[in-house]
Amino acid sequence: MEIPPKSPDGSDKFPQCKELIPSNTASTLCTSSRSESVWTSTSRSKWEIYHKPVIVVSVGAATFLFGTVITSLSCFLPHNKSVYKMCGPAFLSLGLMLLVCGLVWIPIIRKKQKQRQKSQFLQSLKSFFFNR
Repeated sequence: MEIPPKSPDGSDKFPQCKELIPSNTASTLCTSSRSESVWTSTSRSKWEIYHKPVIVVSVGAATFLFGTVITSLSCFLPHNKSVYKMCGPAFLSLGLMLLVCGLVWIPIIRKKQKQRQKSQFLQSLKSFFFNR
């Protein structure tokens, strides 16, 4: 077995070992879960639901427009023409990719919201009939 090194002041106490205190596994799993539970009834605003795809769409549109400007500069400015011709299409494609990903993400979230609402409704029906 490996012997742990002593702390700088000579004591055997480790401040980082405080993080390793065992906890109740069930509560840890519930609090560390990234997905929403079916049993939580907290309603979220539209911004909380759609803020990530809206940000991706806006960054994609801005990058696409920047790529359009850079590409058009290669037509109007004679110096550094090769740089504009290389960077412009790269920004165009990156912006288009982010734009499409964000636009596809929105219907996926809508579908998940409908499924979650149906699931909550079915859970409430089950609890109503089976808890009597």
